[in-house]
Amino acid sequence: MKVLIADKINPAGIDYLKDAGYDVDVNIGLSPEELVAVIPAYDALAVRSAVQVTRAIIEAGARLRVIGRAGVGTDNIDKVAAAERGIAVVNTPDANTVSAAEQTFALMLACARNTAQANASMHAGRWDRSAYTGLELCRRTLGIIGFGKIGALLAERAKAFGMIIHAFDPYADPDFVTAHGAVLMPKLEDLLKTSDIISLHLPKTPETAGMICAEQIAAMKDDVIILNVARGGICNEAALLEGIESGKIWAVGIDVYDPEPPVDCPLVGCERAVLNPHLGASTKEAQVRAGVQVAEAIVDELAQIS
Repeated sequence: MKVLIADKINPAGIDYLKDAGYDVDVNIGLSPEELVAVIPAYDALAVRSAVQVTRAIIEAGARLRVIGRAGVGTDNIDKVAAAERGIAVVNTPDANTVSAAEQTFALMLACARNTAQANASMHAGRWDRSAYTGLELCRRTLGIIGFGKIGALLAERAKAFGMIIHAFDPYADPDFVTAHGAVLMPKLEDLLKTSDIISLHLPKTPETAGMICAEQIAAMKDDVIILNVARGGICNEAALLEGIESGKIWAVGIDVYDPEPPVDCPLVGCERAVLNPHLGASTKEAQVRAGVQVAEAIVDELAQIS
């Protein structure tokens, strides 16, 4: 059987597939048209987030039996088209969780203490010590929207800093939330009104797209910090900028965008916006785990049909 690696997968994952006896081709940077042209020869396709696996690609995959996504989300794969063809879609939901939680905490600290701005000031030859007075995290309330594995890991780290943890997730097990030191809020509005820092950890769906906009920001505390290391498009970036300029928002930490790379992002150039190029999963450890785990999932799926 043949596997096409069409995105940057860690070499450990490629080696795992080869050791399992599969014929593996690595072909990164294919255009959608080129991918449609080559996919008929393959039984499995492995991608990350850069490749959009469209209906056209799936329908062209005459032999395709499994699509593997090395990462948490599968929103870059047309799962409806895959289901119609009986093609399994697998991902690596646990590979990036620690890295994403740590990236969130890094952005939280950077926003609270003006780390990025002060660094830029120093590199510019200035000593603007008085301009970058920050905020302590201790005894502040962190509101986590979406309390899954990443949210729980973030809560554990925040507790170590002496923070109070509120959570909103209508699908979360209350016992799971409590076990991780958080208070489950009955309504989103309750979390927005009580949190000093708000962090998003939920998928982008029709229900969550644009869920943080001007109306929600108006309901928040003054000097709130907003973090998004989940999916681009959950926050209205123009509304975030307006909140910063009005003084309502202390700072924002953004790691994800819609589209990626961002086009005309209104937060670019705003000093109180700490912007990263989707680094949540970009650690050596997470990349190895994602590569190996997606390879394992592909091998498991193909073994069932061989």
